[in-house]
Amino acid sequence: MTITDIKVRKLFDDGPMKAIVSVTFDGQLVLHDIKVISVREKNFIVMPSRKKSDGTYRDIVHPINAEFRGLLEEEVLRAYETEAARIAAEEEAEALEDGVSDPV
Repeated sequence: MTITDIKVRKLFDDGPMKAIVSVTFDGQLVLHDIKVISVREKNFIVMPSRKKSDGTYRDIVHPINAEFRGLLEEEVLRAYETEAARIAAEEEAEALEDGVSDPV
């Protein structure tokens, strides 16, 4: 199974959740709502889950082996970091533009 596309759907500035991501496999299957979480300056992914009646959560979908989970996590985190850097650069460019165009 090959990851053919990764879309960072939403970025968050506050709290441990940093992004929500969708991943396409083989151009035929999309997995929505993978979360990028940051704890103690380390990013990792959390698979989509559903809350059970007892208040606990159960993954709806998950990798079967550590090798595929590692590959998925690596690709998702790379896409997240690329998108976060792109947004930060755009915001910095806008701030510089606003600073230059404002009369002093």
